[in-house]
This record gives sequence, C-alpha cells and structure tokens, in this order.
Amino acid sequence: MTARTTLSKLHGRPAAGVPRWALWAAYAVPLTTTPSCIWRIAGVAGGAPLLEHRAAPPEGHGPVIFEGPQYVVALSVLSEVLAFLSFGLIARWGEVWPRWVPVLRGRRVPIKAAVVPAGIGATLLLIFPYGLLMSALGLMINGSPDGTVTHGWQTVVFWVAYGPLVAWGPLVGALTVQYYRRRRATEAAAATAATEAAAIPAGTPAAAPAEAWRGEAAVAR
Repeated sequence: MTARTTLSKLHGRPAAGVPRWALWAAYAVPLTTTPSCIWRIAGVAGGAPLLEHRAAPPEGHGPVIFEGPQYVVALSVLSEVLAFLSFGLIARWGEVWPRWVPVLRGRRVPIKAAVVPAGIGATLLLIFPYGLLMSALGLMINGSPDGTVTHGWQTVVFWVAYGPLVAWGPLVGALTVQYYRRRRATEAAAATAATEAAAIPAGTPAAAPAEAWRGEAAVAR
C-alpha cells in the first residue's frame, strides 16, 4: 500500500471540481499543527529538555486553569482532530453525509453547515499570529508573564514548532472560500439542468439534449 493510498483512505475521496492547490492546502493544514503538538507532548508532558521546567509559575503569572500531562495530550489530540476536519472542505464526505452518520447518511450537506463553522474557525485561528507575537515579547495572550522559558537552541526549536501555526487560519479560510464557491457553482449548474429538463416536452426522447430540442422548436416556428 502506497503512502498516497493510505492518505486517500484517511481523508476520503476528493470531491469533483476540487483544484490541485486546494488538495495541497488541505494536506498542509495538519502539518501546521503537528510540530507544536510534538513539542508540547515531548517538552511539557514528557519532560524533554525543550524548555526550562519550573516547579511553579513565575510571580505575576496568570491563573493556571489547566495543567498536567493529560491536558497537554488532550489539547494536542484536539488540535489534530480539528486540523483533520479541514479535509471535509475538499473531500466527498464534506458534501454528502457519510454512511456512518445516522439519519443524515447519503443526504447533501447544507453549504452553511460547513461554511459557517469553518469560517468561524478560520477567524478564531488568527489568534495564533497574535499569540506568537506576545510570546516573542515574553507575555501570554492576556498580557501576563509567559511561564514558558527557553534558551539558545530551545528557542529555535520552539519557533520552528509553533511558527507553522500562523498559516493554519489562512489555509482554512482559503479552503472555506473555495468550498463555498464550488458548492454554489455545482448547485447552480444542477438547477439549470433541472430547468432545461423540465422544459423538454414529454414526447421528446430523454437522450436528446435540450439544445437540440430548442433548435428544432425554432425551425418549427
């Protein structure tokens, strides 16, 4: 089994009309989250020397609501799951509900059901550029002192791991716009075809194209 076949089984069959750039963008989304997930699990949960480990947050640090290796692992898994959902914007299962979805299986996915959550997600993900900027200033998003301390090569590894997150939001945004335009074009074409089919007289052979019937009608007039 080739790597391409394995990936195809994971994300599903691409939908008709998806451009090549959108396929590559969907593949890139999980790659923007994976390095930071590995860094968190290895450095925070696993105790690897990727940062300065402290027994307690520095003075002035904001309240620690979530902590511990379980939270770090759960956050990383959630990040990868959310990143994987971007494949729904280019795959067939993002247009027709899969067989394993009760009640809805086989039905068309409403455009808004995909576009609205994806659009909101893409907007919220723009917090990462801001968060990294604050981190460069030694602060957390809320302005309190950042408890993550790195030195030398650790700082380089940190930015290599977290830098790709800047592209997560723009990639999802581009895929969302492309999905919306593709679905609207498909539905418009289907509506036009249905209108033309309804205009053909009952006695006209089904295989005859609408254009030929219109030509014959013009000659008859």
